[in-house]
Amino acid sequence: MSQDLKSKIIKLVTAWVQEQNIDSSQLHIYLEDQKEKKFGDWSLNIAMKLAKECRKAPVQIAEQIKAYLNEKFIDLNISDSIKNIEIKPPGFINIFLSDLAFYDILRNVGIQKDDFGRNDEGKGGKVLIEFVSANPTGPLSIAHARQAAVGDSLANIMEFSGFDVNREYYLNDEGNQINNLGLSLEARYREDSGAKGVEFPKDGYKGHYLQEQAKEIIGKLKNKEIDSEILQLPFFRDYAVEKILIEIKDHLHKFGVDFDEWFSQKELSKSGEIEKTLDELKDKKFIYEKDGAVWFKSSEFDDDKDRVLIKSDGEFTYLTPDIAYHKLKFERGYNKLINIWGPDHHGYINRLKASVSALGYESKNVSIVIIQLATLFRDGKPVVMSTRAGEYITLKELLDEVGKDAARFFFLMRKCDSQLEFDLELAKKKTLDNPVYYIQYAHARISGVLSQKDERLKTTDGEYIDLSMFADFTDKQVNIELLKEEEEIDLIRLINHFSAVLVDCTVTLDPQGLTTYLRELAGQFHTFYSKHRVISEDKELSLARVVLICCARQVIRNGLNLLGVQAPEKM
Repeated sequence: MSQDLKSKIIKLVTAWVQEQNIDSSQLHIYLEDQKEKKFGDWSLNIAMKLAKECRKAPVQIAEQIKAYLNEKFIDLNISDSIKNIEIKPPGFINIFLSDLAFYDILRNVGIQKDDFGRNDEGKGGKVLIEFVSANPTGPLSIAHARQAAVGDSLANIMEFSGFDVNREYYLNDEGNQINNLGLSLEARYREDSGAKGVEFPKDGYKGHYLQEQAKEIIGKLKNKEIDSEILQLPFFRDYAVEKILIEIKDHLHKFGVDFDEWFSQKELSKSGEIEKTLDELKDKKFIYEKDGAVWFKSSEFDDDKDRVLIKSDGEFTYLTPDIAYHKLKFERGYNKLINIWGPDHHGYINRLKASVSALGYESKNVSIVIIQLATLFRDGKPVVMSTRAGEYITLKELLDEVGKDAARFFFLMRKCDSQLEFDLELAKKKTLDNPVYYIQYAHARISGVLSQKDERLKTTDGEYIDLSMFADFTDKQVNIELLKEEEEIDLIRLINHFSAVLVDCTVTLDPQGLTTYLRELAGQFHTFYSKHRVISEDKELSLARVVLICCARQVIRNGLNLLGVQAPEKM
């Protein structure tokens, strides 16, 4: 009823606007959920948007809309769901729902269950989210882990909000870094084989994982699993990439992240698509030659300067295959592209968007989400990491120490564009100080209540009532209109916000809002639970409260599932 009521009000306001001979297609008419009860449950700001065109003060316009709504509510037989409409300067229209509307919210949860909160914001639009995309030159770091948590949770939320989403990992499996990886493994192999005067590559990779791979190769030689004649750079390069990629996939899977596609740059290069893309840019007269290099006229598309595509030595720059890759994304049928990158890629945004525009696509359909770095803290002190020496905390080590649930939730607790301080000791605590434990405990606490067999809740036949069945309640079973206490209505009000929170996450491309919401919902449940007994001598009220906590548990579970975090029955 709540979402349906919302839609009806938006349609009524749209109809009023059209009656004023105003083009409503250019207006974003929406009802914003109010966090402070004194401002109602929903708010409209449309009056301020129309002030110039209507040549009236926003408050006057708001009063006209209020009168129109009150009249139409009666016609549509929904006035019982609206308690009041208030106008507040400079022209806000604040709508207060009646208790009847709140009861309908609980009915919706009972009907929709795992689908409660699902919405059609995406309208089936095809979205490709590319994230992590770390070079296969070593284990995933916590920076990659934060990108993985954000990308996967955002994909979950967007799917739940009506988008057709694919997850993709762009595999940079060729180029100088991959050659250096192969040279590094070859050097470790030569050292372990007893060769003298082995020079380690200047820009080589020093992680212990290559030492382990070198020992594996020596063992396979002894067991005649491989032939010594193939021990050249291509072998070492391919061996290292394959081993590291297996590890990356395994650790991501344990983190709850699985990709629909692994897109290989090596295969892209073989396909001839890069050359085709360059030809297309040339035909459009967006590339030119200067100083022996080939340049892209990116400055014609809001970039601060032109960019080199082919260096004077004939090698492609990093940008060139990326342009071809993004062209292919659109050609594969996606109408919205989301790239999740680290902070070192910030300066890359304009040149990529410029290339998309040059190829005839809308740059607004490419969204770049920059994920700021995460710093690990232990006992109040930052954990020192050195990538130069190949020493850093890996995703695997983090999972081993704090577990998947805490790791994912903690990475999502701050907005993407904010640096994150990850408190390892707090993440491991089994207390209410730990945010993810606090939410999971609310779910487990409700599950504990629902598993009770209470003498006060027996049928006339003397059988214990199965409380868990009230997740499927009907009005014939329970009188939910007995829920009148402030804490009860506040809990329902917060349950009602769930869908709007998910829509906001899809608009901002940031799942952080869902973590905040779940903490608030768990907190509101704990407040209710501390002030009111769920099971009491009043059997009818007890059953109504059982329905209420069933609905709260359902929404907590739905939210945690979208974040890739477990909703335990016991703790």
